[in-house]
Amino acid sequence: MSAGLSLRAWQREAFEQYARTQPADFLTVATPGAGKTTFALTIAADLLHRRVIERVVVVTPTEHLKTQWAQSAARAGIALEPDLRGALGANFDGYCVTYAGLATNPVGHRVRIERSRTLVILDEIHHAGDALSWGDAVLEACEPAVRRLSLTGTPFRSDDNPIPFVTYAPVGDGSISSVADYAYGYGDALKDGVVRPVLFMAYSGQMQWRTRAGDEVSARLGEPLTRDQTAQALRTALDPNGSWIPAVLEAAHKRLTEVRRDIADAGGLVIASDQQSARAYAALLADLTGTRPTLVLSDEAGSSERIAEFSAGTDPWMVAVRMVSEGVDVPRLAVGVYATTVATPLFFAQAVGRFVRARRRGETASVFLPSVPGLLKLAADMEAERDHVIGRPVHDEADLFAAEEALVARARARETASDELNDKFAAIGSEAAFDRVVYDGDEFAPIDYEMVAGDSEELDFLGIPGLLEPDQVAELLRSARARKKPSAPVRAEADVEYERRAELRRELNSLVAAWHHRTGTPHGVTHNRLRQECGGPAAAQATTAQLQKRIDTLRDWALRASG
Repeated sequence: MSAGLSLRAWQREAFEQYARTQPADFLTVATPGAGKTTFALTIAADLLHRRVIERVVVVTPTEHLKTQWAQSAARAGIALEPDLRGALGANFDGYCVTYAGLATNPVGHRVRIERSRTLVILDEIHHAGDALSWGDAVLEACEPAVRRLSLTGTPFRSDDNPIPFVTYAPVGDGSISSVADYAYGYGDALKDGVVRPVLFMAYSGQMQWRTRAGDEVSARLGEPLTRDQTAQALRTALDPNGSWIPAVLEAAHKRLTEVRRDIADAGGLVIASDQQSARAYAALLADLTGTRPTLVLSDEAGSSERIAEFSAGTDPWMVAVRMVSEGVDVPRLAVGVYATTVATPLFFAQAVGRFVRARRRGETASVFLPSVPGLLKLAADMEAERDHVIGRPVHDEADLFAAEEALVARARARETASDELNDKFAAIGSEAAFDRVVYDGDEFAPIDYEMVAGDSEELDFLGIPGLLEPDQVAELLRSARARKKPSAPVRAEADVEYERRAELRRELNSLVAAWHHRTGTPHGVTHNRLRQECGGPAAAQATTAQLQKRIDTLRDWALRASG
């Protein structure tokens, strides 16, 4: 074992298992942030020291990760070339290559691997199932290696592309499932203090958009809607020209500012759907904070350097499309905004994995996200683990085992089709309202979270290092929920008030729709005009008195227009 690397308990246990069995192939499934890289490099250093191998080849999903692996290896005393061109220098112990790079010349890499006793580390091995060509290339190039160490930190996809060098076993429904040699899940890592717990801050709000048919629709984000309506409401919420995204970014920045009082270099990350949205979100953050955020677009030169600079610096915010969703190590990330339409289990786990790496005990990460059923379920199922399943029929996109690439392809196809019809679909307006907290598989209504602030300002404790352990955070939220129910009459009174507000919101929305059909004024414009004239917050947050005043005002407009 390398003397230069300090191992966590799970890493030591996995290393000892590997040392006992000395397998040709070994699959490790460990939650993001647990330290797979350190574990793999410990094995590599040990095998090099004992002269079991002469060379190390690391295969990664992205170009940036090649550099990251080379830097980590250097700290372990292993010299890896991250940008191999031609012959490998005599001063290097090996090199890094992407899966795509391996697929361009599998025979050439096979020759390199054959010439020396080689350990191949397959980082995020599920990418070898991205395409048959990638899987074939991995099999062709890496078959001669004397040792192969496969790593993954996120749920496996469920397509039928077998992943090379992974063992599969039959399961009860006739399908076969991958078998890990060592597994270390999020729940285990949370108990050990290896990763941070995550508070998911879900935001809802009223959305208005124009459909392809030209109809204007008003709906609350997260309410029961058809699949198309849910997608359109989500796109409306993420529209940088609306009010939802600016409000959520402001709330996220407030949260980050609180954390930075105790952790000066804590950072935030906004994950966007596309480059146009990423640039718009960056501009909103610049206006909000007075500091231009780091903008990372995967196809722009210098993206890896910008990530590295942000990781080593103290700037508050980074905005990215997909490049920072997997494997990229930025330990200081503490607050996230999930502002993308991609909502598959694999991508969600990868994205949230950027925020779970713990640096000290008592830290809590906060991820702000739209309050839509699919994302809320993924947030509640953070501890769910699944293997790569082959031969299991999937008919529903909501199925946890749904094929990742197929879902992403369908989502992109729908977005492309929607983009082609942009003249027929348009976001009109949006408002943000705090909906609920999702934590430890449980949900807490806004009043639960607000009551934590209580007399002792306990809310500030959530996320401040060294104060609360994960189970204490859950207990704090649950005790607040219990405190909000002093007696049945108070509960009944609150229920009546809530129902009255809901009735008034529905009445107001109906009147706004009627006003639109009468005057042609868009719903969002009418809502904004009513707020300006009557005062108060968005309809979702307005009191019964404020809602009634807007209803009366709109009826007065109608009477005057008729007279």
